[in-house]
Amino acid sequence: MIALGNVSRRFGKLEAVKDLTLEIRQGEIFGLVGPDGAGKTTTLRMLAGLLDPTEGTVRVAGLDVGRNLDVVKDRIGYMAQKFGLYGDLTVEENMLFYSDLFGIEVELRDRLMNEFLQMTRMAPFRTRPAAKLSGGMKQKLALMCTLLHRPQVLFLDEPTNGVDPLSRRDFWEILYRLAKEGMTILVSTAYLDEAERCDRVGLMHKGRLIECDSPDALKSRLAHVCFLAKYEDLREARRRLLAAPGVLEAVPAGAAVHVYLEDDARREDVERATGGVTLRPLQPAMEDVFIALIRREERRAAA
Repeated sequence: MIALGNVSRRFGKLEAVKDLTLEIRQGEIFGLVGPDGAGKTTTLRMLAGLLDPTEGTVRVAGLDVGRNLDVVKDRIGYMAQKFGLYGDLTVEENMLFYSDLFGIEVELRDRLMNEFLQMTRMAPFRTRPAAKLSGGMKQKLALMCTLLHRPQVLFLDEPTNGVDPLSRRDFWEILYRLAKEGMTILVSTAYLDEAERCDRVGLMHKGRLIECDSPDALKSRLAHVCFLAKYEDLREARRRLLAAPGVLEAVPAGAAVHVYLEDDARREDVERATGGVTLRPLQPAMEDVFIALIRREERRAAA
């Protein structure tokens, strides 16, 4: 349903996306993860037809976006980072307005509106002005308006940024339901716990896709380089670790230090170099995977 082939996008001398190749299947929830400036938003904007790639091909729902933009727009839904609906209109009025823009027949419109209001638990707030909604409710309203024309593919650019945990959970329950019904969803997120919820995750760094797999596969692949430091003085342990060869990063994590090694580094050698710091295997979370991969990429770029 989504295919990018050797896609690059430059803004003057800045190459925001570099040689990106990616395929996403129908009904899949795919998470695009990376630090600020990684190229996530630029990628989504090219997929939605808001930006042309400098090089490469972009296909959505089986169509070349550049050549079939009007048809593609009818098949996709796009939610930008910033809330873009009308604050002086109520929830219902915003949905009616967007239904008219999409040319949805009255009978279908009424059925979809009621269905979405129940699905998002927004029915009690249908007469409330959008400007007076909470952050989570605003995102639900934006999602409902995006879904009114029943897109095949949904693009979400950090949809839960700044939203409270309960609203984030509700939002993801809606995404699961949509994916189960066959919708393809590409979501960029800054929350690594949300990356765990995706079928597959792509990690971007400085415009490049550096890893792509399921969360479980990524954690399993990185397990051999993730450790927990044991030492009486953790501040001193971190100082010694950062000075030891083969150590990518040592990060304080509560009352512990998480340690990430180079792929070819041996735990015994690091323990010997630090003079007493003991390393214990760590079952990595997505945050550990993220830090280890980014630090590895930075080390390779520096070399």
